[in-house]
Amino acid sequence: MILGKTGKSESVIPLQPKPRWLKVKAPLSLECLEVERLLKDLKLHTVCQSASCPNRGQCWSDGEAAFMILGNICTRRCGFCDVTTGRPQPVDPQEPLRLAKAATALKLKHVVITSVNRDDLPDGGATQFAACITALRTTAAPPTIEVLTPDFQGSTQNLDLVLAALPDVFNLNVETVSRLYPKVRPASDYAMVMKLLAWASSHTQRAIKSGIMMGLGEEPDEVVQTLRDLRSSGVTLLTIGQYLRPSPTHLPVARYVSPEEFDRMGQTAKELGFHRVASHPLARSSFHAEHLFHGPAS
Repeated sequence: MILGKTGKSESVIPLQPKPRWLKVKAPLSLECLEVERLLKDLKLHTVCQSASCPNRGQCWSDGEAAFMILGNICTRRCGFCDVTTGRPQPVDPQEPLRLAKAATALKLKHVVITSVNRDDLPDGGATQFAACITALRTTAAPPTIEVLTPDFQGSTQNLDLVLAALPDVFNLNVETVSRLYPKVRPASDYAMVMKLLAWASSHTQRAIKSGIMMGLGEEPDEVVQTLRDLRSSGVTLLTIGQYLRPSPTHLPVARYVSPEEFDRMGQTAKELGFHRVASHPLARSSFHAEHLFHGPAS
Protein backbone atom coordinates (compact mmCIF):
# COMPACT_ATOMS: atom_id res chain seq x y z
CA MET A 1 0.00 0.00 0.00
CA ILE A 2 1.10 3.58 -0.69
CA LEU A 3 -0.42 7.00 -0.20
CA GLY A 4 -2.23 8.30 -3.27
CA LYS A 5 -2.88 11.89 -4.28
CA THR A 6 -5.76 12.09 -1.85
CA GLY A 7 -3.52 11.05 1.03
CA LYS A 8 -5.39 7.77 1.47
CA SER A 9 -3.89 4.31 1.26
CA GLU A 10 -4.30 2.75 -2.16
CA SER A 11 -3.48 -0.65 -3.60
CA VAL A 12 -0.59 -0.85 -6.02
CA ILE A 13 -0.40 -2.95 -9.17
CA PRO A 14 2.93 -2.65 -11.02
CA LEU A 15 2.96 -0.70 -14.28
CA GLN A 16 3.21 -2.67 -17.50
CA PRO A 17 5.92 -1.87 -20.05
CA LYS A 18 4.63 0.17 -22.98
CA PRO A 19 4.90 -1.06 -26.57
CA ARG A 20 7.24 0.75 -28.94
CA TRP A 21 4.48 2.78 -30.62
CA LEU A 22 3.74 4.55 -27.33
CA LYS A 23 7.29 5.81 -26.75
CA VAL A 24 7.35 9.62 -26.97
CA LYS A 25 10.05 12.24 -26.48
CA ALA A 26 10.40 14.12 -23.20
CA PRO A 27 9.41 17.82 -23.27
CA LEU A 28 12.91 19.31 -23.22
CA SER A 29 13.01 21.65 -26.25
CA LEU A 30 13.53 25.40 -26.00
CA GLU A 31 9.91 25.93 -27.06
CA CYS A 32 8.72 23.68 -24.22
CA LEU A 33 10.72 25.63 -21.67
CA GLU A 34 9.33 28.91 -22.99
CA VAL A 35 5.73 27.67 -22.74
CA GLU A 36 6.36 26.35 -19.24
CA ARG A 37 7.88 29.68 -18.15
CA LEU A 38 4.97 31.67 -19.55
CA LEU A 39 2.37 29.47 -17.85
CA LYS A 40 4.20 29.74 -14.54
CA ASP A 41 4.49 33.54 -14.81
CA LEU A 42 0.78 33.88 -15.54
CA LYS A 43 -0.21 31.35 -12.88
CA LEU A 44 -2.04 29.16 -15.38
CA HIS A 45 -2.50 25.41 -15.46
CA THR A 46 -2.61 23.08 -18.43
CA VAL A 47 -4.12 19.64 -18.73
CA CYS A 48 -0.81 18.75 -20.39
CA GLN A 49 0.91 19.00 -17.00
CA SER A 50 -1.85 18.18 -14.54
CA ALA A 51 -3.06 15.05 -16.35
CA SER A 52 0.45 13.86 -17.35
CA CYS A 53 -0.41 13.92 -21.05
CA PRO A 54 2.05 11.89 -23.18
CA ASN A 55 1.88 14.47 -26.00
CA ARG A 56 3.14 17.40 -23.95
CA GLY A 57 6.54 17.45 -25.65
CA GLN A 58 5.16 17.62 -29.17
CA CYS A 59 2.34 20.04 -28.37
CA TRP A 60 4.54 22.47 -26.48
CA SER A 61 7.23 22.29 -29.16
CA ASP A 62 4.51 23.23 -31.66
CA GLY A 63 3.32 26.11 -29.47
CA GLU A 64 0.09 24.35 -28.49
CA ALA A 65 -1.42 24.08 -25.01
CA ALA A 66 -4.75 23.09 -23.48
CA PHE A 67 -5.56 25.46 -20.64
CA MET A 68 -7.11 23.99 -17.50
CA ILE A 69 -9.16 26.60 -15.69
CA LEU A 70 -10.69 26.67 -12.20
CA GLY A 71 -7.51 25.41 -10.56
CA ASN A 72 -5.76 22.06 -10.66
CA ILE A 73 -7.62 20.28 -7.86
CA CYS A 74 -10.65 18.17 -8.78
CA THR A 75 -13.67 17.34 -6.64
CA ARG A 76 -13.85 13.85 -8.15
CA ARG A 77 -11.51 10.92 -8.40
CA CYS A 78 -11.80 8.93 -11.62
CA GLY A 79 -9.82 5.72 -11.94
CA PHE A 80 -8.04 6.80 -15.12
CA CYS A 81 -7.15 10.43 -14.36
CA ASP A 82 -3.95 11.85 -12.84
CA VAL A 83 -5.42 15.18 -11.70
CA THR A 84 -5.22 15.68 -7.93
CA THR A 85 -8.40 15.22 -5.89
CA GLY A 86 -9.19 17.50 -2.97
CA ARG A 87 -10.75 20.80 -1.93
CA PRO A 88 -10.34 23.36 -4.74
CA GLN A 89 -9.42 27.02 -4.30
CA PRO A 90 -12.00 29.78 -4.86
CA VAL A 91 -12.67 30.85 -8.45
CA ASP A 92 -10.11 33.41 -9.66
CA PRO A 93 -11.88 36.31 -11.45
CA GLN A 94 -8.61 37.37 -13.12
CA GLU A 95 -7.98 33.97 -14.69
CA PRO A 96 -9.82 34.71 -17.98
CA LEU A 97 -7.66 37.79 -18.61
CA ARG A 98 -4.44 35.88 -17.91
CA LEU A 99 -5.57 33.09 -20.21
CA ALA A 100 -6.22 35.59 -23.01
CA LYS A 101 -2.79 37.12 -22.40
CA ALA A 102 -1.14 33.69 -22.69
CA ALA A 103 -3.01 32.86 -25.88
CA THR A 104 -1.86 36.16 -27.39
CA ALA A 105 1.75 35.66 -26.31
CA LEU A 106 1.79 32.15 -27.79
CA LYS A 107 0.07 33.41 -30.97
CA LEU A 108 -2.47 30.62 -30.75
CA LYS A 109 -4.97 30.29 -33.58
CA HIS A 110 -7.02 27.65 -31.76
CA VAL A 111 -7.41 27.54 -27.98
CA VAL A 112 -8.64 24.56 -25.96
CA ILE A 113 -10.12 25.30 -22.53
CA THR A 114 -10.87 22.50 -20.10
CA SER A 115 -11.27 22.27 -16.35
CA VAL A 116 -11.33 20.07 -13.32
CA ASN A 117 -14.73 19.01 -11.99
CA ARG A 118 -16.04 21.70 -9.65
CA ASP A 119 -19.00 20.00 -8.00
CA ASP A 120 -18.50 22.45 -5.12
CA LEU A 121 -19.79 25.34 -7.27
CA PRO A 122 -23.51 25.89 -7.97
CA ASP A 123 -22.79 26.39 -11.69
CA GLY A 124 -20.06 23.74 -11.87
CA GLY A 125 -17.70 26.40 -13.21
CA ALA A 126 -19.81 27.22 -16.27
CA THR A 127 -19.66 30.98 -15.67
CA GLN A 128 -15.86 30.86 -15.68
CA PHE A 129 -15.87 28.98 -18.99
CA ALA A 130 -18.06 31.72 -20.46
CA ALA A 131 -15.81 34.44 -19.06
CA CYS A 132 -12.74 32.82 -20.62
CA ILE A 133 -14.46 32.59 -24.00
CA THR A 134 -15.43 36.27 -23.79
CA ALA A 135 -11.89 37.29 -22.83
CA LEU A 136 -10.43 35.43 -25.81
CA ARG A 137 -12.95 37.04 -28.16
CA THR A 138 -11.70 40.50 -27.15
CA THR A 139 -8.05 39.89 -28.09
CA ALA A 140 -6.50 41.58 -31.13
CA ALA A 141 -6.51 38.33 -33.11
CA PRO A 142 -9.25 36.15 -31.61
CA PRO A 143 -8.58 32.42 -31.96
CA THR A 144 -11.14 29.73 -32.59
CA ILE A 145 -12.19 28.37 -29.21
CA GLU A 146 -12.82 24.81 -28.11
CA VAL A 147 -14.18 23.95 -24.67
CA LEU A 148 -13.87 20.54 -23.05
CA THR A 149 -16.24 20.74 -20.10
CA PRO A 150 -17.14 18.49 -17.18
CA ASP A 151 -20.63 17.02 -17.11
CA PHE A 152 -22.02 19.69 -14.74
CA GLN A 153 -23.76 16.83 -12.90
CA GLY A 154 -26.26 16.69 -15.74
CA SER A 155 -27.36 20.34 -15.49
CA THR A 156 -28.51 21.63 -18.88
CA GLN A 157 -28.95 25.06 -17.27
CA ASN A 158 -25.23 25.22 -16.54
CA LEU A 159 -24.42 23.80 -19.96
CA ASP A 160 -26.48 26.61 -21.53
CA LEU A 161 -24.25 29.19 -19.80
CA VAL A 162 -21.30 27.82 -21.76
CA LEU A 163 -23.16 27.43 -25.04
CA ALA A 164 -24.45 31.02 -24.82
CA ALA A 165 -20.84 32.23 -25.03
CA LEU A 166 -20.62 30.55 -28.46
CA PRO A 167 -17.48 28.41 -28.37
CA ASP A 168 -16.55 27.13 -31.83
CA VAL A 169 -16.35 23.56 -30.53
CA PHE A 170 -18.17 22.03 -27.57
CA ASN A 171 -16.50 18.86 -26.29
CA LEU A 172 -17.69 16.48 -23.59
CA ASN A 173 -15.80 13.22 -23.44
CA VAL A 174 -17.72 9.99 -22.91
CA GLU A 175 -14.34 8.38 -22.00
CA THR A 176 -15.46 4.74 -21.89
CA VAL A 177 -18.29 2.32 -22.68
CA SER A 178 -21.48 2.15 -20.61
CA ARG A 179 -20.62 -1.12 -18.82
CA LEU A 180 -17.36 0.26 -17.41
CA TYR A 181 -18.74 3.55 -16.05
CA PRO A 182 -19.14 2.35 -12.43
CA LYS A 183 -15.45 1.44 -12.37
CA VAL A 184 -13.94 4.14 -14.56
CA ARG A 185 -16.21 7.14 -13.87
CA PRO A 186 -18.15 6.33 -10.66
CA ALA A 187 -19.27 9.93 -10.14
CA SER A 188 -20.71 10.28 -13.64
CA ASP A 189 -23.27 8.46 -15.78
CA TYR A 190 -23.14 7.28 -19.40
CA ALA A 191 -26.75 8.15 -20.22
CA MET A 192 -26.35 11.59 -18.65
CA VAL A 193 -23.32 12.34 -20.83
CA MET A 194 -25.23 11.32 -23.96
CA LYS A 195 -28.15 13.50 -22.87
CA LEU A 196 -25.87 16.53 -22.47
CA LEU A 197 -24.25 15.96 -25.86
CA ALA A 198 -27.67 15.70 -27.48
CA TRP A 199 -28.78 18.87 -25.70
CA ALA A 200 -25.70 20.74 -26.91
CA SER A 201 -26.23 19.49 -30.45
CA SER A 202 -29.83 20.71 -30.48
CA HIS A 203 -29.08 24.08 -28.86
CA THR A 204 -26.10 25.31 -30.88
CA GLN A 205 -24.95 25.32 -34.48
CA ARG A 206 -21.33 24.83 -33.38
CA ALA A 207 -19.33 21.61 -33.72
CA ILE A 208 -19.95 18.88 -31.10
CA LYS A 209 -17.02 16.67 -30.12
CA SER A 210 -16.37 13.71 -27.83
CA GLY A 211 -13.68 11.14 -27.13
CA ILE A 212 -13.27 7.60 -25.88
CA MET A 213 -10.34 5.56 -24.59
CA MET A 214 -9.59 1.96 -25.46
CA GLY A 215 -7.64 -0.44 -23.28
CA LEU A 216 -9.77 -0.35 -20.13
CA GLY A 217 -11.41 -3.73 -20.67
CA GLU A 218 -14.07 -2.82 -23.21
CA GLU A 219 -15.05 -5.13 -26.05
CA PRO A 220 -14.86 -3.89 -29.67
CA ASP A 221 -18.61 -4.22 -30.15
CA GLU A 222 -19.15 -2.05 -27.05
CA VAL A 223 -16.95 0.64 -28.56
CA VAL A 224 -18.93 0.51 -31.81
CA GLN A 225 -22.19 0.84 -29.87
CA THR A 226 -20.75 3.85 -28.04
CA LEU A 227 -19.85 5.42 -31.38
CA ARG A 228 -23.42 4.85 -32.57
CA ASP A 229 -24.74 6.50 -29.40
CA LEU A 230 -22.42 9.48 -29.92
CA ARG A 231 -23.57 9.95 -33.50
CA SER A 232 -27.21 9.70 -32.38
CA SER A 233 -26.42 12.45 -29.86
CA GLY A 234 -25.16 14.77 -32.60
CA VAL A 235 -21.40 14.34 -32.19
CA THR A 236 -19.45 15.03 -35.40
CA LEU A 237 -15.83 15.27 -34.20
CA LEU A 238 -14.31 12.23 -32.49
CA THR A 239 -11.07 11.15 -30.81
CA ILE A 240 -10.22 7.54 -29.96
CA GLY A 241 -7.03 6.94 -27.98
CA GLN A 242 -5.20 4.43 -25.81
CA TYR A 243 -5.72 4.53 -22.06
CA LEU A 244 -2.33 5.05 -20.41
CA ARG A 245 -2.09 4.36 -16.72
CA PRO A 246 -0.67 7.40 -14.90
CA SER A 247 0.59 5.51 -11.83
CA PRO A 248 0.45 2.13 -10.06
CA THR A 249 -2.57 3.34 -8.04
CA HIS A 250 -4.72 3.95 -11.12
CA LEU A 251 -6.77 1.44 -13.09
CA PRO A 252 -4.49 -1.06 -14.84
CA VAL A 253 -4.30 -1.20 -18.63
CA ALA A 254 -6.36 -4.19 -19.77
CA ARG A 255 -4.48 -4.29 -23.06
CA TYR A 256 -2.48 -2.14 -25.43
CA VAL A 257 -4.50 -1.75 -28.60
CA SER A 258 -2.48 -1.96 -31.81
CA PRO A 259 -2.29 0.97 -34.25
CA GLU A 260 -3.96 -1.26 -36.84
CA GLU A 261 -7.00 -1.79 -34.60
CA PHE A 262 -7.21 1.96 -34.03
CA ASP A 263 -7.20 2.43 -37.81
CA ARG A 264 -10.05 -0.05 -38.18
CA MET A 265 -12.10 1.61 -35.44
CA GLY A 266 -11.46 4.99 -37.01
CA GLN A 267 -12.73 3.68 -40.33
CA THR A 268 -15.83 2.34 -38.61
CA ALA A 269 -16.41 5.78 -37.09
CA LYS A 270 -16.20 7.41 -40.52
CA GLU A 271 -18.68 4.89 -41.90
CA LEU A 272 -21.04 5.81 -39.05
CA GLY A 273 -20.99 9.42 -40.24
CA PHE A 274 -18.50 11.29 -38.05
CA HIS A 275 -17.17 14.28 -39.99
CA ARG A 276 -13.61 14.07 -38.68
CA VAL A 277 -11.91 11.35 -36.64
CA ALA A 278 -8.56 11.06 -34.86
CA SER A 279 -8.08 7.38 -33.97
CA HIS A 280 -4.60 6.32 -32.92
CA PRO A 281 -2.86 5.28 -29.67
CA LEU A 282 -1.77 8.81 -28.70
CA ALA A 283 -4.98 10.57 -29.74
CA ARG A 284 -6.28 12.90 -27.04
CA SER A 285 -9.04 15.51 -27.07
CA SER A 286 -6.67 18.46 -27.18
CA PHE A 287 -3.89 16.86 -29.27
CA HIS A 288 -3.82 18.67 -32.63
CA ALA A 289 -7.35 19.86 -31.87
CA GLU A 290 -6.90 22.71 -34.34
CA HIS A 291 -6.23 20.25 -37.18
CA LEU A 292 -9.26 18.12 -36.29
CA PHE A 293 -11.50 21.20 -36.27
CA HIS A 294 -10.16 22.90 -39.40
CA GLY A 295 -9.07 19.83 -41.35
CA PRO A 296 -10.84 18.28 -44.34
CA ALA A 297 -13.85 16.08 -43.70
CA SER A 298 -13.10 12.36 -43.28
